[in-house]
Amino acid sequence: MFGRRAILGRREAMSNSPNPIELQKHLSGVDYPASRDDLVKTAKEQGADQEMIKALQSIPDREYDGPNAVTQAVSQS
Repeated sequence: MFGRRAILGRREAMSNSPNPIELQKHLSGVDYPASRDDLVKTAKEQGADQEMIKALQSIPDREYDGPNAVTQAVSQS
């Protein structure tokens, strides 16, 4: 039973990830490589909602070399 709950929880987490297209829309103008703080700041400036801001704040604090790296990190967090 525990395994089923874990799988269901993972599905819920995946469905709560921001849409990758919307994510990149709110990150337009980012100069890569960019830190997590740079990404959060840009998303706020571009009018991202709280869910998207929280998703970006939850990714590891490191340098991201491009949009694909950010999308992957958000989908895994």
